[in-house]
Amino acid sequence: MSWKDTAEPLLTRMPSVERPDRHVPFKRKLAWTAGVLVLYFFLTNVFLFGLERGAGSDAFGRFRSILAGGQGTIVHLGIGPIVTGSIVLQLLGGANLLGLDTQNNPRDQVLYQGLQKLLVIAMVVLTGFPMVFAGNFLPASETLSQTFPGGEFGVNMLMFGQVFVGGVLILYMDEVISKWGVGSGVGLFIIAGVSQRLIGGIIAIEALPGGTLGIIPAYIRMALGSLPVTAENLFFGFQSGSGQISGILAIVTTILIFVIVVYAESVRVEIPLSHARVKGARGRFPVKLIYASVLPMILVRALQQNIQFIGQLLNSQTSVPAWVGQYSDGQPISGLFYYLAPIQTRRDWMWFVDNPVGNPEVWQILLRVSVDLTFMVIGGAIFAIFWVETTDMGPEATAQQIQNSGMQIPGFRQNPGVLEKVLERYIPQVTVIGGALVGLLAVGANMLGTIGGVSGTGLLLTVSITYKLYEEIAEEQLMEMHPMMRQMFG
Repeated sequence: MSWKDTAEPLLTRMPSVERPDRHVPFKRKLAWTAGVLVLYFFLTNVFLFGLERGAGSDAFGRFRSILAGGQGTIVHLGIGPIVTGSIVLQLLGGANLLGLDTQNNPRDQVLYQGLQKLLVIAMVVLTGFPMVFAGNFLPASETLSQTFPGGEFGVNMLMFGQVFVGGVLILYMDEVISKWGVGSGVGLFIIAGVSQRLIGGIIAIEALPGGTLGIIPAYIRMALGSLPVTAENLFFGFQSGSGQISGILAIVTTILIFVIVVYAESVRVEIPLSHARVKGARGRFPVKLIYASVLPMILVRALQQNIQFIGQLLNSQTSVPAWVGQYSDGQPISGLFYYLAPIQTRRDWMWFVDNPVGNPEVWQILLRVSVDLTFMVIGGAIFAIFWVETTDMGPEATAQQIQNSGMQIPGFRQNPGVLEKVLERYIPQVTVIGGALVGLLAVGANMLGTIGGVSGTGLLLTVSITYKLYEEIAEEQLMEMHPMMRQMFG
């Protein structure tokens, strides 16, 4: 008996959102999407009952904008469990350990979806439990602990229950948008979180503790003489009593990332196609430079975040050896976990402008930058390959899709094997180049800084997801205007 026969009763009974059995009008899709987004923003402002407000450290740190959610709220975990579960599932699928044919076997498709949900729920438990019961991430209220049944342990269990419910809600909110809305929930939650920080970085009048003051109010105060003005401050930005203020370098970097991503999305190799039976019916199959999209970057950054989370847990529970890592204010300043920590801001490496935390030697800073670049470039390429293969975007799956649509490449025999060989000339190479390029851009944006202190990966994801969302909305509107096209494309 295989593992599929053993697990089938559980996996097929996992709760799921019913897929619509007919076409969903575009206005209704927008209504579902808007409704879920409103619920998401509401949940990010519902703080955990029993939490000591203002205490504790954010385990996600600057990964927060990528993993969405809100520190200390019911959606504290954000999309972290979904991303981590996807990493595990992609690794298992990439190594062909699951034995599931998700392309042609409906039973395997149901098992895959059930396994994905089960893994996400498991990650909600594995991530949420140590955040509540270990370290100083979500400390229980001392006042409530004195009167609540079970004391501090009882309050912790209550908070863990809320964190668990929030993690499951995010999972099914994502599924609702994927089946009934526009785009994907994961992508929209990222856009929502990053957009909040970008807008705040432009117009925020007062910064939250450790936050960023808006560029417009900050420059007005500079003009009025209430903030210091030097060439260095204007170009690099600086920290004042009002918060972190972005400089011209951050503004230029943000605009440059927008331009590069939009341009890269438009660069493509177009393979000509013609219909085998309908004379004159022609088309093109585009192989974009960023073929795997920017979404695999979430997996790479989530892997880095999990590594740092392990380091924070070790530091909070035991006295780790100096070579493993030494921490200051929850951040590694030396040891192995320091070199594995991604570059988050310009202060992490610009020793000639700022004094980095922990006063590391120049060679230590350069080694950390090299490790981060290597991790992101190589990791971006590897996860892009995994993404393409597991989402049926590889040469074999794409060739079969083109064959099923009745299209063929002019001058070539109508055969999936022939199509696959032609696609193999482009897809694998473009996937690796695009993944490595995105990794390089993410590190570069972090090193130079962006408006609102948004991470480079978060900014890349926001621009790319917004661009694809625009394309999907345009396609949906086209289908609404021409119902015959909807029938043609199924």
